[in-house]
Amino acid sequence: MRLTILWRSLALALLTIPALAQDTHYAPVGQQFPSPGCFTQKGAWQGGSKPCTSQDFDDWLKDITHWRTERKIRIGYSNDRYQQPTFKWAQSAFIQPQMMVQDRYFYDPVAGKYTVDRYLDDLEKRYGGIDAVLIWPTYPNMGIDNRNQHDMIRSMPGGVAGVRQMIADFHRRGVHVLFPMMMWDQGTRDPGAPWPQAIAETMKDIGADGINGDTQDGVPLAFSLAADKVGHPLVFEPEGGPSDEALAWNVLTWGQYKFDFAPAVDRFRWLEPQHQVHISHRWNRDKTDDLQFAFFNGEGWESWENIWGIWNGITPRDGEATRRVATIERAVAPFFASEGWQPFYPTHRYGVFASKWPFGEQTVWTIVNRNEYDVSGRQITIPYTAGMRYFDLYHGVELKPEHDGEAVLSFDMEEHGYGAVLATAAEPDAKITQLMARMKQLTAKELSSYSHEWKPLPQQLVEIAKTAPASSAPEGMVKIPAADYLFKVEGIEIEGFNDAGVDVQYPWEDIPHRYHEQRIRIASFYIDKYPVTNAEFKKFLDATHYHPKDDLNFLKDWKNGGFPEGWDNKPVTWVSQQDARAYAKWAGKRLPHEWEWQYAAQGTDGRIYPWGNEWNTSNVPVPDRSRAMRGPDNVDAHPAGASSFEVMDMVGNVWQWTDEYVDDHTRGGILRGGSYYQPQGSVWYFPQAYRNDQHGKLLLMAPGYDRSGALGFRCVKDAE
Repeated sequence: MRLTILWRSLALALLTIPALAQDTHYAPVGQQFPSPGCFTQKGAWQGGSKPCTSQDFDDWLKDITHWRTERKIRIGYSNDRYQQPTFKWAQSAFIQPQMMVQDRYFYDPVAGKYTVDRYLDDLEKRYGGIDAVLIWPTYPNMGIDNRNQHDMIRSMPGGVAGVRQMIADFHRRGVHVLFPMMMWDQGTRDPGAPWPQAIAETMKDIGADGINGDTQDGVPLAFSLAADKVGHPLVFEPEGGPSDEALAWNVLTWGQYKFDFAPAVDRFRWLEPQHQVHISHRWNRDKTDDLQFAFFNGEGWESWENIWGIWNGITPRDGEATRRVATIERAVAPFFASEGWQPFYPTHRYGVFASKWPFGEQTVWTIVNRNEYDVSGRQITIPYTAGMRYFDLYHGVELKPEHDGEAVLSFDMEEHGYGAVLATAAEPDAKITQLMARMKQLTAKELSSYSHEWKPLPQQLVEIAKTAPASSAPEGMVKIPAADYLFKVEGIEIEGFNDAGVDVQYPWEDIPHRYHEQRIRIASFYIDKYPVTNAEFKKFLDATHYHPKDDLNFLKDWKNGGFPEGWDNKPVTWVSQQDARAYAKWAGKRLPHEWEWQYAAQGTDGRIYPWGNEWNTSNVPVPDRSRAMRGPDNVDAHPAGASSFEVMDMVGNVWQWTDEYVDDHTRGGILRGGSYYQPQGSVWYFPQAYRNDQHGKLLLMAPGYDRSGALGFRCVKDAE
């Protein structure tokens, strides 16, 4: 979900080339048809603007209708897949969050169980609930070791059986479940089967309903056919717009739109009204554009808040707007599959835009006010039909039209607000009656009364208790003298730039952000000269008989309770932060604070690497760029890599656990030193942090998921 600007430009160019071959004046640009030209405001020096006429609307609609008719002929389009009952749910899946598996509302690491009801109850309370969920277990953690995307799913609590039950919990609440697939994942463990087959079999094993194609402009037909072949058909949702032909089997897509004043028409919704689009602009802090474009197009929204562990929460105002938009859309969902959809149905007021959705003998209009001010009074005019009644679905009241050969409807719309009208000659059915009652209750309070202020989510450092002080250096430890230390570090998150909320919030900071600098007083302490080895960890196990409650992936490289032959002096890996803390407590030590680790690696001269300012390949293990991990080097294999304090093996062998930060939704473990394992083929794998002034942030879920073959630890002890 991280297309570069170049990729986007190429994709847009490829999408528009076929359209230009058609006889049309309003060819789509990427995934959007431009609005009628009369909506473009021009200054007096540009010749001025002119009001839209009925002829402007008719010509525009005729042009894009002609484009649609010809386009379907050109691509030999068939909507057979949309008619299959298995895929019908997607047509009314309007609200779909992308959810990180590390979200604390989804999984309780203390109780060790999935909390699907808590997660869904929170969304119901804040913005009216969801229809589907995209569960994200891979990026940005993937690539810290050679677990591929399938392995990351299997590493979730309870393994395959636990994930299957978790999905069943979503189904029990009427929510469909998608997982992502990363075509760029070519550097980790080979899945041992063709991609379409491997994806289909994994999704069948866990009972998922669909797949989101990360970075894909269309998921190839082979994936749908493979899912059909294993007897578990899947809905596929590419991130980018597929080819028009691929619309026949990609029944969902994302809409990563350009937002102008006049809402554009979605290309794929126009080609196939049964096609569902989830508008996604993950970094928007104001969701008005997303919601208004979705409502105008009768489509959905990717209500994405936890962005790779960076919280971009929905404001109360946007949450309430989401509740209202989704409530209406769910109640009138069949209207949005109408072949008679008429975007830009004429309205009376400037900046108010309507779509007309006929369905049988009834018609619905969805309306958005793009103005920064309220608009009241006459809004739309409808040809008069005797016996026709009109209902303001947004406010939940019946409208009394003005009759002058036509029916003129008047109602109020808030600034950046919404409207919806139903025209019917019949008595409203139970569903509409319930919608009216619900909306009357909701709109008794104006949207403007809800806060629209966005705030970053504060984080807290998890406390590390001091140890009993030592008066002399314990065996295998090095004394680090007290100092006034200039602690300067940055996070290496792939996305987020320096937005508020990225990375961590140190105790002396007001908000999380990427770049940090603080002079701090560090008391003297002792630090392990080397990372904890397999042999040392075995002594701990023999003495305590420690065995974690969540033992998934625990000491994964060991067999029959012992490490491989010749691995006694290699750093222990496949240990969680909890495992490392348990060892440290047994040894009378603790895990280091990050600034202690960095000070031990850097000294007071600000050097870039433990040994100096130039990278030296002989001071670290040879990188492993294969799809299978060979294992780390011995901890004493690279003595020239020592820091000025003679602390060894700090960089390039295995990552090392330090601090943990938490906010209301995410936990993150701060990792230092980087590792020998460098999977190839993509920039999206967990990045390395070999420099003294960089750290990695591993999103934490559960011990079995958090353990890694490239992650170990070393301990510290406080000094007198």
